[in-house]
Amino acid sequence: MEEQEKNEHTEKNQNLENKDIAEELESVNEARIHNKTGLEDDADEIDASEAGTTVSAQDKLQEELTEANNKYLRLYAEFDNYKRRTSKERIEFLQTAGKEVIGDLLTVLDDFERALKAMEDAQDITAVKEGIELVYQKLKSILSKKGLKEMESIGKEFNADFQEAITRIPAPSPELAGKVIDEVEKGYFLNDKVLRYAKVVVGSESI
Repeated sequence: MEEQEKNEHTEKNQNLENKDIAEELESVNEARIHNKTGLEDDADEIDASEAGTTVSAQDKLQEELTEANNKYLRLYAEFDNYKRRTSKERIEFLQTAGKEVIGDLLTVLDDFERALKAMEDAQDITAVKEGIELVYQKLKSILSKKGLKEMESIGKEFNADFQEAITRIPAPSPELAGKVIDEVEKGYFLNDKVLRYAKVVVGSESI
């Protein structure tokens, strides 16, 4: 009898323990479900936030691209206008420079025409020569003001940077070997740059 009561008491205690364990498990499961739901809600919020951030970044990039494209188009238009303007200015400058030189040379042309007329009935050759000399000096003066300068070649060491040797002949003296003996065509500088190479005869050492 006692043993039966003892077994019933033990069974009762086990049932209570099982009930407590079941309740605890249910409580834990509810907490897990709640936490999962909360995490899912947080994840949804994060996804929405990230989606919003992505959309915002795309809009920003699109704005930057549009701004860069507009800037490129403005710069291209400005550069195209600059090219046209500078090209026009360069053409006008060349035309103006040529016009100025020709205008100055017209006075020389007038002098030559007068000299030719004077030569038709001239009896004094000396006066004709002097007139031509004056016209020549006037022409040289005008060209000199425009930057033209004669090369000095005769008696100088031959320099291929400024002169072109058309032939070599035995030097009249040892000190003229390798130097310019004669000048077939005069060389000129224009603003310190070679405009025309001098064509010269160079002395070589006697054999």
